[in-house]
Amino acid sequence: MASPSGRRPKHLAFTLRALFSYMGRHGLLIAIVGVLAAVSALANLLGTYMIRPVVNSLVDGDTGALIRGVVTTAAIYGTGVLAALGFTQTMVRAAQKILCDIRRDLFAHLQTLPLQFFDSQRHGDTMSYFTNDVDTVSDALNNSFAMVIQSFIQMVGLLTLLYILNWRLSLLVTLGYVAMFAYIRYSGRRSKQYYARQQEALGDLDGYVEEMVSGQKVVQVFNHEPASLRTFLDKNERLRRAGTGAQQYAGSMVPAVVTISYINYAIVAVLGGILAIRGQADVGALASYLVFVRQSAMPINQFTQQSNLLLAALAGAERIFEVMRIPPETDEGQIRLVHAREEGGALTACAEKTGRWAWQAPDGSLTPLRGDVRFRDVTFGYDPDRPVLRGITLYAKPGQKIAFVGSTGAGKTTITNLINRFYDVQAGAITYDGIDVRAIRKDDLRRSLGIVLQDTHLFTGTIADNIRFGKLDATDEEVVAAAKIANADSFIRRLPRGYETRISGDGSSLSQGQRQLLAIARAAVADPPVLILDEATSNIDTRTERLIERGMDRLMEGRTVFVIAHRLSTVRNADAILVLEHGRVVERGDHDQLLALGGEYYQLYHGMTELS
Repeated sequence: MASPSGRRPKHLAFTLRALFSYMGRHGLLIAIVGVLAAVSALANLLGTYMIRPVVNSLVDGDTGALIRGVVTTAAIYGTGVLAALGFTQTMVRAAQKILCDIRRDLFAHLQTLPLQFFDSQRHGDTMSYFTNDVDTVSDALNNSFAMVIQSFIQMVGLLTLLYILNWRLSLLVTLGYVAMFAYIRYSGRRSKQYYARQQEALGDLDGYVEEMVSGQKVVQVFNHEPASLRTFLDKNERLRRAGTGAQQYAGSMVPAVVTISYINYAIVAVLGGILAIRGQADVGALASYLVFVRQSAMPINQFTQQSNLLLAALAGAERIFEVMRIPPETDEGQIRLVHAREEGGALTACAEKTGRWAWQAPDGSLTPLRGDVRFRDVTFGYDPDRPVLRGITLYAKPGQKIAFVGSTGAGKTTITNLINRFYDVQAGAITYDGIDVRAIRKDDLRRSLGIVLQDTHLFTGTIADNIRFGKLDATDEEVVAAAKIANADSFIRRLPRGYETRISGDGSSLSQGQRQLLAIARAAVADPPVLILDEATSNIDTRTERLIERGMDRLMEGRTVFVIAHRLSTVRNADAILVLEHGRVVERGDHDQLLALGGEYYQLYHGMTELS
């Protein structure tokens, strides 16, 4: 049966196993919570049972027995209070440790997922795993786990004592329990379905809000506020309906249980009174029994009051563990990137940084890293049934600058994504220094590549930290040298604290051009043998572009460089320009050769065809 969220509730068993496995990592603390919760529950039961000897001693006029009974009862309740204090404090520590483990493992797993996962996820929806979903689990662990243990022990103990005191009347209490659990089971199943829908709708709403807020300028420029509000209201209404359904079913449990318990108490009180009048039950036992009956609904009420948290936690935990079930990015590569030096005319691997690199095969053989990249009849599509690249064959010799031009959707950025192995080809092969890139470990492959994207991303931290992101162990001197190559040093030194100036909000305090200069400096500090520039100067004005040309030339010197260009002026000095259309290379040559052909590049250069 499908749930309202569109997913079958088939993962409940997996979710519970996963959650219990995290709890098992802190088994000692959980065991302490269980023991203290049991002591608290038993103390409450024994305290109520002590009504019988206290009342009987009062009826019999036995003052000594009365005092002993009162003192014993006080001691029992005092023990219960201390136990309750102990398990609540211990549960807080255990819960925070469990949640810390879940957040750590979730973030670590997200780091292993392929880029395709993030391309298909909204940023806000991903964040919802760490906020809304983890919070629901936190609430349940902090407020419900120990309460459930306590309620279960109280319920079993109550029934046991009730049958000891009067088994005939206890049959009626048992029937009341059956009715309560039947309703709880029905409402719980319905409520869980709505809670799953609620968590999904909440993630969708968070993602939409994040998207609209980050793009607020575009929304206002195009007067899209009314349409944006309508979409928000639709998503908000979906969340409201799911939340209402969940609360209606979950909220009806307590009134239903209370009503059944009152009816049960009234019937038992009348029948118990009749038995006492007939002399078939002593007054103390009846008084104790009726208090037990009145309390019999209390553990169930406690459980049902926590049901909202428990059901929301299950829905949140299911979303978290569903993400953690997604297989990580596969990497069958075995060839590593190592430092190398030449000894006796032969290349050998070494631990120190020599400035030379080599590919090391599993048998120990080394291939010098030169930056020779070749595509051989490559076919690829993000959707396998709709190829973006069709039979692409191209080459970039070591030290060559290769430029890609073409209209939007021609496949320029896709080519660079395949070089990085963000995606793997569906047909054909890509070789790097004669080695199929699928045989190279992804982290080593990407370490040999530097990339400057059109859309820059800066992290919260100092200017130096953001440049050092390209090489985490870079010295201050290397950071400054990289900034000078990108011609970013001058504007950095004019900032309030220079390289130690802190930035946040993706560098919103900097201009778009300054942010791009920092991205170029980040690539420069990495000092990669192969460089990919995805329109790296698109957000830099013409004057600044001229200023960094010499620095970029120094950066590209001796490296294989792939350039995706929208400004044809930036590719005139490329060794080869490849014109792409509909996923195929339609022209190749240098600037002068392509102009002489009078083909597609000629039309692009002279503005006869729009380049986007």
